[in-house]
Amino acid sequence: IAVFESQKARINSDMLSRYISRPICFVGDVEKVILIHCKSVDSDGDGSAASVELNEPLDEELSGVVEVLGMVSNKGTIMASAYNTLREDKGIPFDLELYNEVLKVIHDFPQHYPFEMATSG
Repeated sequence: IAVFESQKARINSDMLSRYISRPICFVGDVEKVILIHCKSVDSDGDGSAASVELNEPLDEELSGVVEVLGMVSNKGTIMASAYNTLREDKGIPFDLELYNEVLKVIHDFPQHYPFEMATSG
């Protein structure tokens, strides 16, 4: 399944194990970037960490809040196909804690929120 051609579940780091080999969307704050392996460690609104492996070397410094599209590996690492830096909007930072609370509601009540994120490449 190509990541760009399929629906993606929005998840946080606590949900990684439920989405092995499935396309996902993860939003987190970049804590550190390990350039040797093209990896970054992102924390979500709960402060939990997720390891993200990029498919290509970075062409820019990666910091702040990042949205990652990819697949979850058997080891629980997010294999990123694409990422997008979420910049502050009019001086207001992205609220990861609020985002994480919304994710919990969406996942706790899927009958009311029967959607996953769909994108085209």
